[in-house]
Amino acid sequence: MSELQGRKIVLGVTGGIAAYKAAELVRLLGKAGAEVHVVLTEGGARFVTAVTFQALSGNPVWSDLWDPRMANNMAHIDLGRDADAILVAPATADFIARLAHGLADDLLTTLCLARDVPLIVAPAMNRQMWEAGPTRRNLALIRGDGVTVFGPGAGDQACGEVGMGRMLEAEEVLESLEGFFVPKSLAGRKVVMTAGPTFEAIDPVRGITNISSGKMGYALARACVQAGAEVVLVSGDVALPVPLGVRRVAAASAQAMRTAVVDALPGADVFIGVAAVADYRPASYAAHKIKKSDEEMSIPLVPNPDILAEVAARADAPFCVGFAAESRNLDDYAETKRRRKKLPLLVGNLVSDGMGGDENSVVLFDDEGRHPLPRAGKAVVARGIVNHLAAMLAARRG
Repeated sequence: MSELQGRKIVLGVTGGIAAYKAAELVRLLGKAGAEVHVVLTEGGARFVTAVTFQALSGNPVWSDLWDPRMANNMAHIDLGRDADAILVAPATADFIARLAHGLADDLLTTLCLARDVPLIVAPAMNRQMWEAGPTRRNLALIRGDGVTVFGPGAGDQACGEVGMGRMLEAEEVLESLEGFFVPKSLAGRKVVMTAGPTFEAIDPVRGITNISSGKMGYALARACVQAGAEVVLVSGDVALPVPLGVRRVAAASAQAMRTAVVDALPGADVFIGVAAVADYRPASYAAHKIKKSDEEMSIPLVPNPDILAEVAARADAPFCVGFAAESRNLDDYAETKRRRKKLPLLVGNLVSDGMGGDENSVVLFDDEGRHPLPRAGKAVVARGIVNHLAAMLAARRG
């Protein structure tokens, strides 16, 4: 279940080419379970029509401060009265300026001034406009007033410029909004994680790997950053987008992953080993493709480093969380692994329950015993793991 399920979001759309992203954002918000009410400015309607937003949201679109459809003619009050947040995306330089100085000359600015709910803006403008002194001052003013700013991003712009000022993509705004509602239980913490499979090369085209998709690790990285943590994700090769706000370090093999983890550890409060690291690697690497023959072939294997055990054994070890994917006897194998590696927390699951799929069923093992989490999508499971981890960290701090 998304953090947006059942929430009422008022989406303001101002006049910029990025308004086309707002249409996709409305669709994604609805898919996440949010109730969306669009407030469209006169400029915004020049790019995307009210008909489009009404069709996508399933709700009337509002634009007129004097709209008689509201029984008391106070849309600027009633629209935000029971909303969970007002999100303006795109927010133009002009809108940000009017917001900074408390102007209230249309429905959206009046609604933003007469509110008791959080206000969030996703800026969208030309590079020079973004860098201009007045815009910088206006952003400082609205941030000082408690307004949250999502983005912007950098890249190609409709005017032909390249640089900062692009509105975040709809998926990124959605991810940011989900994170906005997550309690910041890991605020101030640095989390280093591993995720995905490793690949132990035999020759230039072959190697030893596994079926890990990285989905659980990436979901957990997203949950940690949404809970306020600084997250470094050391990842094997996966076909997944990097969660917003996460710093990803690529590491194909177990040895490369170990090096990247050691480099990232300084200052870390938590280490989470989610990656399905190969236990063995070929003793030697063939520089050229091994040609097929009728003879049997054997490949000597040597043990890979146990990254989690090494981190847990350090004198300056962070709080270590392990993962154990087993094919049987989950409780026995997982608890044995936790005690052998001296881990405060281990997450165990059966391979058949989660590896490669979109759902998972896990059991958390700690000194207090076993704590099963309900089977759910990996994003939901990740939030459950983070909640348990945060509670353990808080207990230690207390």
